[in-house]
Amino acid sequence: MTAAAHAAAANPGFSPRIFSGIQPSGGLHLGNYLGALKRFAEKQDEGIETVYCLVDLHAITVWQDPTRLRQQTREAAAGFIAAGIDPARSILFNQSQVSAHAELAWVLNCVARMGWMSRMTQWKDKAGKNAEAASLGLFAYPSLMAADILLYHATMVPVGDDQKQHVELTRDIAAKFNHDYGVPFFPAPEPVIEGAATRVMSLRDGTKKMSKSDPSDASRINLTDSPDAIASKIRKAKTDAEPMPDHVAALKDRPEAKNLVNIYAALAGQTAAEVVHRYAGKGFGEFKPALVDLAVATLGPISAEMTRLMADPAEIDRILGAGAERADAIAAPILAKTLDIVGMVRSR
Repeated sequence: MTAAAHAAAANPGFSPRIFSGIQPSGGLHLGNYLGALKRFAEKQDEGIETVYCLVDLHAITVWQDPTRLRQQTREAAAGFIAAGIDPARSILFNQSQVSAHAELAWVLNCVARMGWMSRMTQWKDKAGKNAEAASLGLFAYPSLMAADILLYHATMVPVGDDQKQHVELTRDIAAKFNHDYGVPFFPAPEPVIEGAATRVMSLRDGTKKMSKSDPSDASRINLTDSPDAIASKIRKAKTDAEPMPDHVAALKDRPEAKNLVNIYAALAGQTAAEVVHRYAGKGFGEFKPALVDLAVATLGPISAEMTRLMADPAEIDRILGAGAERADAIAAPILAKTLDIVGMVRSR
């Protein structure tokens, strides 16, 4: 059963709708492209309404420089568009332009339980031993994420496997709201995790996720990298001395080799097994040049288009504003019905 069919079966009476978002924290890289943007663009061809959001309210759970936040939001929008998200086919906007996100988040704060929040992996990782000094927003982050999804009655949420826990919490919050108020109002959104490279690892350490926060720029391929920079980073990527095996299972204890195979597979639209079969017995001295050619051919045009778009920030702002209007047209009635269910008195 496909993800769409599974989501439809789990949510009878709800129109299929995809929602997902990315924090505009700057430094979009290959992991963001393969784990999110590429799949977001592909979803446009499945005949399902797609809503994509730059979650700037989430970004400020830790302090952000206002000038950099604006710049990073525009850069993320440019990355979405350059990666193939068409603002005419999808709804693309930044979260803070639709106030219903914050309003529904408060309602859901009153539904979610403290114990649920304290068990979230992201809270534990980011707050660490200094939880007393972390912001309340960081603790309540998953409730806002639930609001992002439920505000559009989304039935599917494309995420990386590290975000699956947040979608599962969203389902719990939706179920508790429905139970508490005796209404089948919110759907149970399905996490959609697919593709060969849902978790792209560092080019310098195959046991660590590719991240913009890594001090080594050589650990990642940025979407703004030039073709020469892309080629150089792949050539210098850490591997091992063994040739390519003839079956995928043999990569289990070879994290750097497995990472490069997964990257190739995701860029080429193939399975890791197909890639291993094609290059079985060959050394990485032969495999890496092929990966360079594929990566440059795929990512070079994205980098060039991002540069073009960023030269006209007013046009990016216009696109995000138009997307926010379309998003609000969906969100406002759902928020209004939520408030009616909860018992809020409002003028009509």
